[in-house]
Amino acid sequence: MRVAHFDCFSGISGDMTLAALLDLGVSAEAVRAGIASLGLPIKIAIEKVSKGGFAATQIHIDAPPQEEHRHLADIEEILSRGNLTPTQRDLALKIFRRLAAAEAFVHGVTIDEVHFHEVGALDSIADIAGSAIALDLLGVERFTSSSVAVGSGTVKCEHGVMPVPTPATAELLKGVPLRPCPIKSELTTPTGAAILTSIVTEYVDAPALTIEQVGHGAGSKDFLEQPNLLRVFVGRAEGREAPVADEVWVLETNLDDVPGEIVGYCFEQLFAAGALDVWTTPIHMKKNRPGVILSVIATPANLAELETIIFRETQTFGIRRHLAQRHKLQREIVTVQTPWGPVRCKRGGDIITPEYEDCARIAREHNLPLHTIFEKTKSCSTKS
Repeated sequence: MRVAHFDCFSGISGDMTLAALLDLGVSAEAVRAGIASLGLPIKIAIEKVSKGGFAATQIHIDAPPQEEHRHLADIEEILSRGNLTPTQRDLALKIFRRLAAAEAFVHGVTIDEVHFHEVGALDSIADIAGSAIALDLLGVERFTSSSVAVGSGTVKCEHGVMPVPTPATAELLKGVPLRPCPIKSELTTPTGAAILTSIVTEYVDAPALTIEQVGHGAGSKDFLEQPNLLRVFVGRAEGREAPVADEVWVLETNLDDVPGEIVGYCFEQLFAAGALDVWTTPIHMKKNRPGVILSVIATPANLAELETIIFRETQTFGIRRHLAQRHKLQREIVTVQTPWGPVRCKRGGDIITPEYEDCARIAREHNLPLHTIFEKTKSCSTKS
């Protein structure tokens, strides 16, 4: 399995991400063409630089300043008209929606009411769209990251002088391990945090990886203490069959006044937003009311967005959250040939689970018991 590992020892920003991916050899022309298709007055200059004595790639976005503040709907319209692949467009939208969810949370408004300041500027649109294109072209199956340096001190933004990390960055980095850093500067920006948490599934400082390439993306600032670089390692994961340890967030809220239709719709919205699992547990609450616990398993990448959905759809007044450790097998989708045709299965190590939809379709078509299809598929998988 090909893996990309982000080493955020000096933080991460949108331009550093795109620069590191270009340094790995992603086609600059493909990125330029994708951004140009958005129909915005944006040009990208790419140069080789030295940061702290290390060779790196740096990008410069040439775009006129604009006074208008864009809403999420404006960003979605811009991305929809571009000549991006569905994967690239979906990733760019996911990153912007994560930003919108974080901004909505810290400002106490809805996602649709959020108006982007710095992040809605042309250079940020180029960073996010360009990174989404480059990440797709990189062709890896999994993303991991080290702990993240955010810096310290203060930074001047649209709302005045704020401590580092800024509220939106802090919201985006919930559940992400941070590392101490003495530099008095903003090392991780909201754009960088949104990109990272939209793709990373595991945070580990030393991944089991056979390195094939290393990309260096330079930031715009220079520091005496360390080079201002984002490193991205690309290689193959070792021990693919062994369980992988990671951490997930568990969100819970008690509901005793929500119709079942609302809870069912909330399920749909949570799964669509990337929840790993959603379920309810019957409980008996105060005032002798029957109710349910709505439980959600989330990664740090979509924690804020899932909380926003729960608050919006259930009108609950509070959500409990706790961090849980888990071991999981690396999964892949395989196709097993059966007497009735191909059946998709999930395989992790020596465990194989046929996909319900495929088995149910065959059972209906051939008027056979569902368990027969499951058992035959598993037996065929051992022979293939």
